[in-house]
Amino acid sequence: MNTISENLYLTAVTALFGSIALVLYLIPKIKYIIENRQLIEHPNKRSSHKTAIPTMAGVSFYLTLIFSLILIDSWDIDGIGMNLIGALTIIFALGLKDDLIISTPKAKIGGELLAISFILFCNCMQITSFDGFLGISTMPSVVSYALMTLMILTIINSYNLIDGIDGLASTIGIVIFSLFGFIFYIVGLYFYFILCICLVGMQLAYLRYNLSKTKKIFMGDTGSLIVGFCLGFLSLKFLSMDASLLTEFSFIPENKFLVIAALFYIPLFDTLRVMGVRLINKKNPFHPDNNHIHHILINSGLSHIKASLFLGFLSLLSSIVFISLSLYLNSFQMIFVLIVSSSLLLSIFHALKRNVKSENKFRHLVRAIQFLF
Repeated sequence: MNTISENLYLTAVTALFGSIALVLYLIPKIKYIIENRQLIEHPNKRSSHKTAIPTMAGVSFYLTLIFSLILIDSWDIDGIGMNLIGALTIIFALGLKDDLIISTPKAKIGGELLAISFILFCNCMQITSFDGFLGISTMPSVVSYALMTLMILTIINSYNLIDGIDGLASTIGIVIFSLFGFIFYIVGLYFYFILCICLVGMQLAYLRYNLSKTKKIFMGDTGSLIVGFCLGFLSLKFLSMDASLLTEFSFIPENKFLVIAALFYIPLFDTLRVMGVRLINKKNPFHPDNNHIHHILINSGLSHIKASLFLGFLSLLSSIVFISLSLYLNSFQMIFVLIVSSSLLLSIFHALKRNVKSENKFRHLVRAIQFLF
């Protein structure tokens, strides 16, 4: 056991296959309890499924993460592991309550803020500089804490919102965790690299059941909140890194914030688009509806799997393109690129939605996606 824990590659491989095996083992047990206790969530008018499907597969995520964090404790040179376990426990309780008895938005935000406080005030997570982003160098601690809290809340809830069709949330999660893992490996932050490996393994195992026709289960808010919180935690660590660690990438330090925006481009784009449409229609921006980009793709004729693969590929492609551009462009130029790209994507999805019930002039695009995915 000591040999494994002291060797990075053995630890990474063990973490990957161990997390896969544990989630594959736990989900059937969770599914049995849910069905036996009749805790199954019945479909509503927003659901893309017509039959009742068990949820709360996220319970397996929590148990796997706690077990993994204990096993990789020797790699935790920042001493953040126990804080993360405490934060995840709060998020787990919050998600479990929401799956069993719907929580109010205020209760969810309050719980998320409490969990964020467990990691935000750790010394290894302090952010005192913008590194020249938009011409800003230093910033007061109060401003830093407020902005980072807002960032993590946005990431958690953006990820929660994309969990609307089979495979999408996990596919997006795998893409982002893989990219974070690559970055942390290159800069030598191996605890965070191994954590990313665990999270990728968990999502891969969950897909086995989420995409199944006979053993289907949803991750529920228990799962989406846990995964979203982990994404926020890793984003905070990336932003708190010394810019000198990124010299391997020939990285422009002022673009650190925009790299996070690039990694979460699809979830953030979808969240801002949906809220904007609701406000234009004079509706509550937090009121749920069927206006997400995955709903548009489904209504255009794509299956759940093809829509999820397409958006996962789009997430990977946009992340790679924007991160590559951030090596050469300053923050002002990068923001311009993001605005132009978002405007183009917005017009495409608007046209798809508008023409979904008529002769769709984008039918060739839909057919191309169906063919490729």
